[in-house]
Amino acid sequence: MKTKEKTRKINVVSLGCSKNLVDSETLMAQLEANDFQVVHDSIALSDIVIINTCGFITDAKQESVDTILEYVHAKEKGLIQELYVMGCLTQRYKEDLKELIPGVDRYFGVDNLQAVIREIGGKYRTELIGERSLATPNHYAYLKISEGCDRKCTFCAIPLIRGRHKSKTISEVLKEAGYLAEKGVKEIILIAQDLSYYGYDIYRKQQLPLLIDELSKIRGIEWIRLHYAYPAGFPGSVLNVMMENSKICKYLDIPIQHINNRILSLMQRGHSKEETIRLLNKIRNEVPGIALRTTLIVGFPGETREEFNELVDFVKKFRFDRLGIFPYSAEEGTKAFKLPDNIPANVKTDRMEKLMCLQKDISLELNTAKIGKVFPAIIDREESEFYIGRTESDSPEVDNEVLIRKQNHNLLSGEFYPVMVTKADYYDIFGEVVV
Repeated sequence: MKTKEKTRKINVVSLGCSKNLVDSETLMAQLEANDFQVVHDSIALSDIVIINTCGFITDAKQESVDTILEYVHAKEKGLIQELYVMGCLTQRYKEDLKELIPGVDRYFGVDNLQAVIREIGGKYRTELIGERSLATPNHYAYLKISEGCDRKCTFCAIPLIRGRHKSKTISEVLKEAGYLAEKGVKEIILIAQDLSYYGYDIYRKQQLPLLIDELSKIRGIEWIRLHYAYPAGFPGSVLNVMMENSKICKYLDIPIQHINNRILSLMQRGHSKEETIRLLNKIRNEVPGIALRTTLIVGFPGETREEFNELVDFVKKFRFDRLGIFPYSAEEGTKAFKLPDNIPANVKTDRMEKLMCLQKDISLELNTAKIGKVFPAIIDREESEFYIGRTESDSPEVDNEVLIRKQNHNLLSGEFYPVMVTKADYYDIFGEVVV
């Protein structure tokens, strides 16, 4: 363990998903409480760099390795003094990484926060549990309500990395949300590997509907957004809360991954094509105007042209508001890894691009239909001649944005304004604030 030097600067580099970002923010709060100077993902020189890696799919793993090598070279040049690596990649490949990239001072897994802090000379403070140093703008924050996953999806390495599903208690989540609200957070984005299962391991029943209703009572919280709800076993009463409670965004991220029954069975998703369609239609019928986001995997082992075309036809017919596409990535240790990865990389790419091209046109049509309508929007930042904001239908980083010309307004980041849509693009809309 190093001797702590109060003035040392630590750069925390966070890679991968928003769940990783929450872990990094928790680490940063602990480091700041130990009187370290902490920056997030900064290009400025620092004494210590801590990289929180992602090890979910091939592209993410490569980004993590490239980032580690970049900072190893910086250390060799004397630009930084110490380099530590933690997170999902090291949880899976620690011994391999130690052998291949020995320039790192020490590797840690996903549950080694206290060990990381001790290693650099700090002390873990239990009184700070639930507190974070936000890397997002002050007005929105991600709130992780559970860890791990009990699902058996054959392509997914998350249970291997993060273990079984473990919910936070309702009181723990409310305490953390209250802390965020006191810091000025107005939008809470609930995240988990599986929101649908929340609470079952503790209370023996799904508690997401109760949780979001309780969160809405916290003063200062205006929007509550739901990410990553599993289709199988989706708690339908969430829709009732969404309709009755204006603070629950009419927005749902519900990854379905595919629509062909044979592929869904090979994936062990636990829902059929027919069940998926019934659920999605139920959501749209019970919450009119809801923005539905999903993710799909193309090029799963054995996916035929006909099965892919079935997916294309479904996307064309259902017209998701938001859509993400991933080419299948064979992950060691998963059940699907034993299947022959027999779809060539170029075919996977072609299939991904075909779906994204289709979605691009759908997105433009849906955006164009908003012209002349007024939506509440929150301002995230300023860029050049525009204020950049989002509507209730858009999550940060992954969805559409609202562009408002500065010359006509004097707006504040983190504030809500009524915006009339005046122009539409494929993934952005333009608007003017109305009074």
